[in-house]
Amino acid sequence: MTAVFPTVREVLALDPVRHGEPRVVAGESGLGRRVRWVHVAEVPDIATLLNGGELVLTTGIGLPADDAGLRTFVDALADVDASGLVVELGRRYPAAVPRSMVAAAHRRGLPLVELRRATPFVPITEAVHGLIVDAQLSELRATEEIHQRFTELSVEGAEPAEVVRQAAELSGCPVVLENLARQVLAYHPAGQSAGPLLDGWERHSRRIRPAGRTAYDPDAGWLVTTVGARGQDWGRLLLRWPPTAEQAADHPDVPPQPPSRLTILLERAASTLALGRLIRRDAEGLERQIHRNLLTALLDHGRPVDEVALRARALGVPLERRRLVGVVVRHRADEPGAELAAEAAQARLHDLAEEVGRAVREAGLTGLASAVDDQAVGALLALAPDATDDAALSEFAAALERVRAAGPGWPGGGPPVVVAAGSTVTSVREARRSLVEARQVADAARRGRRDLPVFRLATVGLAGLLHLLRDDPRIQTFVERELGALLAHQAEHPREQLFDTLRAYLEHGRNKSAAASAAHLSRPAFYERLTRIGRILDTDLDSVPACLSLHVALLALDAIHDTT
Repeated sequence: MTAVFPTVREVLALDPVRHGEPRVVAGESGLGRRVRWVHVAEVPDIATLLNGGELVLTTGIGLPADDAGLRTFVDALADVDASGLVVELGRRYPAAVPRSMVAAAHRRGLPLVELRRATPFVPITEAVHGLIVDAQLSELRATEEIHQRFTELSVEGAEPAEVVRQAAELSGCPVVLENLARQVLAYHPAGQSAGPLLDGWERHSRRIRPAGRTAYDPDAGWLVTTVGARGQDWGRLLLRWPPTAEQAADHPDVPPQPPSRLTILLERAASTLALGRLIRRDAEGLERQIHRNLLTALLDHGRPVDEVALRARALGVPLERRRLVGVVVRHRADEPGAELAAEAAQARLHDLAEEVGRAVREAGLTGLASAVDDQAVGALLALAPDATDDAALSEFAAALERVRAAGPGWPGGGPPVVVAAGSTVTSVREARRSLVEARQVADAARRGRRDLPVFRLATVGLAGLLHLLRDDPRIQTFVERELGALLAHQAEHPREQLFDTLRAYLEHGRNKSAAASAAHLSRPAFYERLTRIGRILDTDLDSVPACLSLHVALLALDAIHDTT
């Protein structure tokens, strides 16, 4: 029952009840039960009129005279989940309630309270009902504050860390945002230590299994909702309830289920996060902004291709009857200072977009150039019919190096960048494919070798491709489908090194003898582990297609765990 309603213990602390000198004679462990309503009754079959959560007040004058009847009365109240029974002494029971009633209440865990002093019931019902109404109004005010707060965050385009912080502050509970690979994207400990909260998070998260899109897992103690929009889920938002194990132990009135207010809060926070992911803000100059609109239209199918070509021609960038090459330029990820504050990162990206635009002009090329996301600058080069793409790309890369070297504020050209190009296409309708390919190559090539002025698809392998796709929910879903059972088993049995066994087996081309030697295990022990892995994954490790899928999933898992 929701925490809006007071507990039996709180009702007993009210002045009109204290006036009656209450004494708990049975069911003390149930004093944390919530009281939904107070019902005055002097008939033995009152249970048929109750819906659960009622605190029954009686003088006992209409109760059965025999012990069996009293036991039946108490059992009936317990069966309909009444919150408790309060009996005023004096009229029917002069000094104490019958022992049979006490024994029955004790057996059913039903709070049984004696009022040792004559007490009018009306002030009690007024006080409790007033408490309930006040609590409901407070809940409504809190819900209104939640909606107002997260509406403001949505309008402001708040960062995920700020949304999570607000959720934690409003709830008073630790909140964690994770992706589909169970990696923490943002968190707020709500005044607690972050170490115990995040230590071994992936293993702990896999044990949290809510029953629905938004649900509470009582075994794990987390309220969970899925984060996503337009049918594309990309993470989970989790709120711990109770906030600490100590609170649950020290405060028996803490309800076992989180209040409905927290469910509303978590879902509103998730909606704000999903909306924020869809919003892209930029502060480019007019020319760069128009270029970005056209490139975005090609990438997102936001406008008809013919309209994009028409508007580009009006800008002096003819795309028809040209050979088109998509290019993406981005900073390397392994350089000092690669991780910057949001404002600094946006400023650096803006500078890079301007440098790319100048390099296109200096190389004697025509094309569209602008930032295409928060980390990369894209260009669609329109090559003359007699130009070769390799020569044009080399000229562009050289021009970009000159422009960056001469640019203000970055002596020597600033942090190194990766220049990546997609396949050459012959129509505007195919331009998106070249741009997407260039972005993928740039993401994969920003680590490792530096000896190429321009990277193409042929220079990056499967591992690089999976690395650039590691945040794609489809890749994460694939990894979960292929390896989820083994990941869950590893979370439950962290000392077993089954992943090392599987990796050795796949990397040695399913050669069990060589894999056992590389894993420093005897063949029988190695074979036994493989059998266990096959049983956990419910797959045939002698099957080439099955092992191929597992190997790709393992490489993808490595890419997901590579956060450098």
